[in-house]
Amino acid sequence: MVDLSVLLIVRNEEKQLEQCLKTIKFAEEIVVVLDKCTDNSKKIAKKYTNKIYEGSWDIEGKRRNYGIQKCNGRWIFEIDADERVPNDLKHEILSVIKSSKKDWHLINVKNFFGRKIIKFGWGCYIGKSSYAGLFKKNCKTWGMQRVHPEILLKGKKGKTLEKKILHFYCKSIFDLFSKLNSYSTARAKDLKENENNESFLKNLRRIFSRFWKCYILRKGFKEKDIGLAIAITASLYPILSYLKYKIENEND
Repeated sequence: MVDLSVLLIVRNEEKQLEQCLKTIKFAEEIVVVLDKCTDNSKKIAKKYTNKIYEGSWDIEGKRRNYGIQKCNGRWIFEIDADERVPNDLKHEILSVIKSSKKDWHLINVKNFFGRKIIKFGWGCYIGKSSYAGLFKKNCKTWGMQRVHPEILLKGKKGKTLEKKILHFYCKSIFDLFSKLNSYSTARAKDLKENENNESFLKNLRRIFSRFWKCYILRKGFKEKDIGLAIAITASLYPILSYLKYKIENEND
């Protein structure tokens, strides 16, 4: 068994995949799971690993759990194609897996909008401040929700890593609203499967509560126009998901 496997789930990421792979070459094993890829992602991945698996999954948790099972490492580090591992985080990861007596660790995230670091205002489905990205084999299982699945963690939590992973969340305002569209569509499918009975008014109120949370409580106003855009998309997500779910049901 190797000490560290890096798991990378990919769906048509030829534009940014290699930049990610270059930052994880330190791992003894790189496992790449290609989900419905029709671009050059496989060709790029082959330059860095022969542990490549192809398939088609409709649920994020299913493909991630599949990838975890394909890893041979005592420790697993999960990363996405829009993320990069700086040298200081690389050294900290290698140090932690040698000395840690715990079962999983949170990794802090530095989020980017284009080339700009955005510190404030993230929330709802947008961005992430940290995630359980470093864990021992069989200590993490993904749930079956399409949007931000629930995560089951076993064992003892270790210290949060001090160094941050770089997350290039979106390149432009168009990209931000495109993600709103795709995430709300996926959320609508979850609502349909769970036979959601939430009211229109409850989801309407969330427009204001989500905006307040992102723009005021999480200080999105400090990021000026970008912070406002993030707060607007976060506030629209619940009601847009609900409307897509209701309209699709009416058309069935």
